[in-house]
Amino acid sequence: MKLDKVTKQAGPEPKRHYRDACAAAHALDLVGERWSLLVMREMMTGPKRFSDIKAALPGVSANILSQRLQHLEGIGVVERGALPPPAASKVYGLTPWGYQAEPILREMGRWAARSPLHDPTLPFSSASLLLSLRTMFDAARAEAAGIDARIGFQAGHERFLGHLSPRGIEIGPGDLSQAEAVIEGEAEAIAAAIYAGMPLATLETAKRIVVTGDRDILAAALRLFPLPEKAVIADRS
Repeated sequence: MKLDKVTKQAGPEPKRHYRDACAAAHALDLVGERWSLLVMREMMTGPKRFSDIKAALPGVSANILSQRLQHLEGIGVVERGALPPPAASKVYGLTPWGYQAEPILREMGRWAARSPLHDPTLPFSSASLLLSLRTMFDAARAEAAGIDARIGFQAGHERFLGHLSPRGIEIGPGDLSQAEAVIEGEAEAIAAAIYAGMPLATLETAKRIVVTGDRDILAAALRLFPLPEKAVIADRS
């Protein structure tokens, strides 16, 4: 009897397959299901509990989130771990290969920010804030303004320390006591100060943010993240 050759695959076969040898098509086979990339985005700041990921993605059901995490774990993008005692909670984090998807998310964000249909008033997570800061930072502006400073961002319960200079931006979880200025609030409020140009005093009066440290340095630093110009779309009406 003739036996068909069987090729073993690493991880589960995606539900849909483009049947295309292009690596971009295979990337979509791996993470093209709805919510997959956003689930990965939330772990870009470090391992998260299931409940933390769910809270950051209000539109996803617990069942779908479980399926996405299981799939991403199966293909080698996500791995399970546990927080140290006394928490000892189960967490999900990206593998080293999973973290390599960050440039994809950043460039997608920069490209989509040009869309006239983009609605910046929708929910915005702390992971989204961190990736946007890495994406939009303008080193040339930092050089022109003579800025070389450490700025702290406390978005919800997550803390990021950023070193902003003409050489670029280095930002990630860190000790905010090293910052020359700190802005604290929900991610949406911090984003409003950075991308919508909302005055710090206005947000403070509304009790949406708290500012500590050198206000002048903070105000200057927040101007280093210009959004790209909107794309021109032909009127076809």
